[in-house]
Amino acid sequence: MPNSGHHTRRARWPVPEPLTEPMTLYLLRHAIAAERGTPGYTDDSKRPLTSKGAKKMKRIAQGMKTLGIEFDLLLSSPYARARQTAEIVAAVFHTKKKLCFSEHLTVEGDPVKLIYQLTHKHRSAVNVILVGHEPYLSSLASVLLTGQEELPLTFKKGGLCKLAVRRLLLAQCATLEWLLTPRVLAAVGE
Repeated sequence: MPNSGHHTRRARWPVPEPLTEPMTLYLLRHAIAAERGTPGYTDDSKRPLTSKGAKKMKRIAQGMKTLGIEFDLLLSSPYARARQTAEIVAAVFHTKKKLCFSEHLTVEGDPVKLIYQLTHKHRSAVNVILVGHEPYLSSLASVLLTGQEELPLTFKKGGLCKLAVRRLLLAQCATLEWLLTPRVLAAVGE
């Protein structure tokens, strides 16, 4: 076949097959953590939740339960603050077996690899909570909602949004059902 001057770009990852049913993604930002530069935490990945953050996250998780949220998978960044947030959610829901960790949800995470992981390794999960960081979560939500990163969303610490996904791709594929602040979720949980 003669060269037409166009280069064929090979995808880095196989294109996932469509999900057999719609997917619900919940994006949850970790709760209040020790500030950057806190003595003893020079490694950003080691910064834990504060006691105030852990207490508030328990109320937020209870609010999530009161709202009737259900999930097949709780996938978290392995960073201490996100891991502790996910562990609180798992404890409140009595679902520690559904908790997994992904390097693709860290501050430096790769959303392409995250989508691949969800559509292949966790293919059977149709209700998923992703626990991570800013600005990663707002950027991910923006791409899933609009196909671009420019949507001005901000997740407060402990904030949660619900996305209805038709077919999970790193492109416009979702509808925002709601975005709740931690204050609202904690109030529901009291």
